[in-house]
Amino acid sequence: MDTMASLQGLIGGVLIGLSAVLLMASLGRIAGISGILSGLLWGRPDGDTAWRLTFLLGLVSGPWLVMLIGGGLGNVADSAEAVIGAPVGGVGTMLVAGLLVGLGTGVGSGCTSGHGVCGMARLSPRSLAATLTFVVVAMATVYITRHLVGGMP
Repeated sequence: MDTMASLQGLIGGVLIGLSAVLLMASLGRIAGISGILSGLLWGRPDGDTAWRLTFLLGLVSGPWLVMLIGGGLGNVADSAEAVIGAPVGGVGTMLVAGLLVGLGTGVGSGCTSGHGVCGMARLSPRSLAATLTFVVVAMATVYITRHLVGGMP
């Protein structure tokens, strides 16, 4: 992992935390991305759309702005020469994965950002349970994929 990627990750994490604090302080809202997006898609009371759209546009435009000013994509691969490329699965796999993530956020009453960043900061027991579940399932998935199924080493 290179230093620039680590620095970008650190700055990104600070900005995510800052945006969550500012959203809570200014509007009394939790910065859970699935809740913000679902509120935008399925409608909320009048006057509730602008902040949701602004938040999501800022989320999407941040990486684009970093690339525009020459920051690149960052490198989270194992070596400085390697770069993370296109997904291993095709478009169909990515669509199914996206739908499963959406289903999971509905079942879990929020996504990793809402529970992990905002819920943990509020010491929410439900968010603690959800975040622990995310981490354990992610670790199991990596182990199964790499060691049992024979995926990447």
